[in-house]
Amino acid sequence: MITAPADKRTVFGWVLFDFANSAYTTLVVTFIYGTYFVSAIAPDKVAGTALWSRGITMTALCVAFLSPILGALADQSGLRKRFLFFSTVVTVAGTAALFWVAPGQIFWALFFFVISNIAFEFSNVFYNAYLPDISTQNNIGRISGVGWGVGYIGGLAAMVVALVGFVSPEIPWFGLSTTDGVNIRATCLLVAAWFALFSIPLFLWVPETVPLVRADKTRIAKSGLADLVDTLKEIQKYRQIVRLLVARMIYNDGLVTIFAFGGIYAAGTFGFSFQEIMIFGIVLNVSAGIGALIMGIFDDRLGGKTTIQISNCVLALAALMAVLAPDKTWFWAAGILVGFFAGPNQSASRSLLGRFVPQEKENQFYGFFAFSGKLTAFMGPLLLGFLTQVFASQRAGVSVVVLFFIIGGLLLTRVDEKKGIATARQQR
Repeated sequence: MITAPADKRTVFGWVLFDFANSAYTTLVVTFIYGTYFVSAIAPDKVAGTALWSRGITMTALCVAFLSPILGALADQSGLRKRFLFFSTVVTVAGTAALFWVAPGQIFWALFFFVISNIAFEFSNVFYNAYLPDISTQNNIGRISGVGWGVGYIGGLAAMVVALVGFVSPEIPWFGLSTTDGVNIRATCLLVAAWFALFSIPLFLWVPETVPLVRADKTRIAKSGLADLVDTLKEIQKYRQIVRLLVARMIYNDGLVTIFAFGGIYAAGTFGFSFQEIMIFGIVLNVSAGIGALIMGIFDDRLGGKTTIQISNCVLALAALMAVLAPDKTWFWAAGILVGFFAGPNQSASRSLLGRFVPQEKENQFYGFFAFSGKLTAFMGPLLLGFLTQVFASQRAGVSVVVLFFIIGGLLLTRVDEKKGIATARQQR
């Protein structure tokens, strides 16, 4: 972590990548394409929910096992920006390909979704690893919070464009047809263009802080893997990081499941139309952006652990409200609470790791960060899909989310934030 603030252009370039990539999670994963898949591509909503959960599961398993390895290679080679660029390109291409998948083509829909989603998650490994490089101990929470807040603004803006241009009008932009959901699928082209355009400033303005190693690629790979093995052998040095990642492994499952099935649950249980889902998504993004910006300030004042615990408590309550909601009004209230505290939960987790991480292992530990977010991330979607099928009820499936926030919060009580920061300073 640097001791002097990075210049404003560097921080702005880094933050704008959050603005770029949030269009993917908002439109493809959560609110539009996932809902379209369940309602139009899959044979029925129950089967569609189960199939979508398996796509999320495949992504989680791939990311969990490969992220630490890629992070270690980036630390050794100085290729972090190139890895970030390649994963961004694959995400953009895979997302654009979803436009050509017609109703009934389940395999191709899941194939392009899984490919783009895996690449998206890998891009976050390298993107997050820049955070300690562009911040100090005094402002890391605020910069992380601003990133999440601007990200939600990006998701919101993309949602508004999709709603006004493709979903709501009788004749969508560019004269697109509404037959077979062509106008809905066109939102994937919007996401691809959005991600590509707004990611450019990062590649132009954020410098690579690890020198490029011009050596045999096989030697770099072996060195990266050896460094990863050494870290695992010395894991006792990083006890607070391990405790944080274990706790996050659980409470993040709750967020992954909410993001993957929020729109699907709204449509299947409460009868939301595509327009209602998008308006719901807009409101959630507004509340999430506000929450991330406000709680980012509290993060620097109260500490990351306290910020995460507050969000875990409220998220558990909001998830329970969503399960028991008798009507749309209660579901809206639960959704707004989820929105406001989801951003701080993710932002404070990212910044807390940044306070704990040794500088020479930033990519590697953010690879572990992705690993912790995905190792058991298949459990939430898988259990939700299983319980939905067994009880023929989405409410039964969504109820599992409450447990993830409670258990994750209990595990986080074992993290000693002051000791973790002190250990990181000793290793630098």
